[in-house]
Amino acid sequence: MRYAHTVQAVRDAEGALMARLPEGALMQRAAAGLAAVGADVLGRVYGSRVVVLAGSGSNGGDALYAGARLARRGAGVTAVLLSPERAHTGGLAALRAAGGRVAGVEDGPAAVARAHLVYDGIVGIGGKGGLRPEAAGLMRAAYDARAAVVAVDLPSGVDADTGEVGGDAVRADVTVTFGTYKPGLLIDPAAGLAGALRLIDIGLDADLGAPAIEALQHADVAAMLPQPSGESDKYRRGVVGVVAGSDRYPGAAVLAVSGALRGGAGAVRYVGGGAGAVLARHPETLVSTGSPHAAGRVQAWVVGPGLGDSAAARAAVAEVLAADVPVLVDADGLRLMDRDAVLARSAPTVLTPHAGEAAALLGRPREAVEAGRLDAARALAAAFGATVLLKGSTTLVAPPAADGPVRVNPTGTAWLATAGSGDVLSGLTGSLLAAGLAAPDAASAGAYLHGLAARLASGPLAAMDVAEAIPAAWRGVFPPAR
Repeated sequence: MRYAHTVQAVRDAEGALMARLPEGALMQRAAAGLAAVGADVLGRVYGSRVVVLAGSGSNGGDALYAGARLARRGAGVTAVLLSPERAHTGGLAALRAAGGRVAGVEDGPAAVARAHLVYDGIVGIGGKGGLRPEAAGLMRAAYDARAAVVAVDLPSGVDADTGEVGGDAVRADVTVTFGTYKPGLLIDPAAGLAGALRLIDIGLDADLGAPAIEALQHADVAAMLPQPSGESDKYRRGVVGVVAGSDRYPGAAVLAVSGALRGGAGAVRYVGGGAGAVLARHPETLVSTGSPHAAGRVQAWVVGPGLGDSAAARAAVAEVLAADVPVLVDADGLRLMDRDAVLARSAPTVLTPHAGEAAALLGRPREAVEAGRLDAARALAAAFGATVLLKGSTTLVAPPAADGPVRVNPTGTAWLATAGSGDVLSGLTGSLLAAGLAAPDAASAGAYLHGLAARLASGPLAAMDVAEAIPAAWRGVFPPAR
């Protein structure tokens, strides 16, 4: 598991650690890691040209000390001071002692134009809003020069706690972050500006406390996934009910059932229009032509993909929400559900909106949801008392508890922006709910496997390609047998 902590948690941990260390030791740890990454990016340090864009405070100090280390190894290092009167005194003295040069903002573009590497030490983790014009101009010069850009702790101009970007921001090739990840490094739109992430251990772990964000890794997902035993049968493995599709949208039913069948459940019960298309593709499906209540016993329901907006569809959504088993609501089900019915449920509920659906549920513009994904996911979870899987460039899983960590899905590909891929995800996640996973775990593992399957399918893909790659993704999260 990868963890990210808020700015306040990081500052508290740094304060506690600095009280136990000699003065300046923490900054030297950060600078050593930053210099090592810079050397890796350069390949050859001796004779290279490095520019440090140094703002005020500790962030600029880290960059100046890192520049001093590279200068002592033979790099030509120039520090461009954006706030000369507030530049870090010790870092600036170290750079000068190592033979580094200092320039003002007016001479910065010329220095940047010759650089092989530019350190972004402009703004620290407490910065708000976009870059000031002079800083934005220096970064444009760096891009024009095709210099490698290494951000210090996070790209300047992004919000460390939310991933929001309020104006011009640095577009880094590598971000070197210290002690722990920051939420903004894992959540778009800021995550898309961070480049490759390098975490430097500076000794904060003992003082950090609970994380704000979690990102699963293979081992975490493997520990969650159900595995059949010799005592298993199709009912013990879990039966998932799928209420989806219509005469107009039979494909949604096929795709949701495809995801469910490959998601580990022992059986899938299907209720809805387009049953002929489902059986033609998946003859093992248990099809019912009546209401969800008449379909037979299930351990979880998936409702919504391709339902349309008929009175019968609305009644089916209400009936499923009245069940005492976990329910996943997607697509048309999100429009048809009654909020009070969701809040009244005693069993877990998972909502899986994309940004447009989340915007409609929250009464916000879609652009506001996409710009503030973390806030939107948390707000939805709180408003409906449900686990929310907010799909998109960064897929987030927010638990019903307001103080619990939000999970960020690290897998996936832009090729998933294709019709029907969300239907596959719904079926897969519903199957995991039926197998007994807690709602946040089912949503997180479902998103992880779905994204991994898309990577395995590779290139331009259709939703069914994703469904068919789920078994390989499932096997891939487990360590190789010895």
